[in-house]
Amino acid sequence: MLSNSIVSALKQNIARVVVGKDEAVELLLVSLLCEGHVLIEDVPGVGKTTLASALARSLSCSFRRIQFTPDITPSDITGFTMPSLTGGEMQFRPGAIMSQIVLADEINRTSPKTQSALLEVMEERQVTVDGVTYPLARPFMVLATQNPVDFVGTYPLPEAQMDRFFMRIAIGYPSVEDEIEILDRYSAGGAPMQRLGAVCSAQDVLAMQAQVAGVYASREVRAYVAGICAATRSTPYLTLGASTRAAIALVRAAQANALLCGRDYIIPEDVQRMAPHVLCHRFVLSADARMRDFSAQRVLSELMAGVRIPVKLP
Repeated sequence: MLSNSIVSALKQNIARVVVGKDEAVELLLVSLLCEGHVLIEDVPGVGKTTLASALARSLSCSFRRIQFTPDITPSDITGFTMPSLTGGEMQFRPGAIMSQIVLADEINRTSPKTQSALLEVMEERQVTVDGVTYPLARPFMVLATQNPVDFVGTYPLPEAQMDRFFMRIAIGYPSVEDEIEILDRYSAGGAPMQRLGAVCSAQDVLAMQAQVAGVYASREVRAYVAGICAATRSTPYLTLGASTRAAIALVRAAQANALLCGRDYIIPEDVQRMAPHVLCHRFVLSADARMRDFSAQRVLSELMAGVRIPVKLP
């Protein structure tokens, strides 16, 4: 079973700088266990970059931060080849993506052309430059942050890229009590983030990821996931429903959630908890849904209410 000591150490370490966001931290750890990429979307100033950086500092892995701006080019991300200054032969200069944990900060502030440079690396964990493929070290994870797309100076992420994000997480404003705690920590001087150290090695992460695949998903649970995804493709409220990649991701997320709960099998509640975070960002609402002011979460909730819940346990 999963090492509770490592998971607890990660949660406690991140909580030193991220106050009162236990659910967001757990969802981030689920994504880490599933080798999934995460899109952290919320308004400015609520701790998106802090959450991503805290996870990265908690892992003994290589880490790079890319500050996305309109002038970032695809070669800045993937790397490029250039003649050697000594021999004249072509040499590969790695881009910023060639790291194990990558923080893509404000990803929606760069052009769609540059955003598309992430498609191959997010799906296949490799980059291809001038016909040569370069694999990335494992574990590999992209933690992207973005402000809502209706803010000035942002570009909506294309559907193909949204589908490559394993999960979307919202942080939200802190409660009054949590905000007081945050103010207490920062008013005392110093930067809590600078005092964070690694509590988990890359080998620990790989070992935990290997355990996720061993969590049992019964045929009934798999049928439940397939039924949910099929329902999203036939509703008039969505012009784009869940892909097969989304269905696979939902099963994986349920497996990781079960593992974090101390079980080696999935129950329907695992699927129900993970579904909004894994599926909703992949949807495209129809004009009818927008006219009715329906959210993706509301559409999914109503669809799931019509899918039969399996009662047979493993």
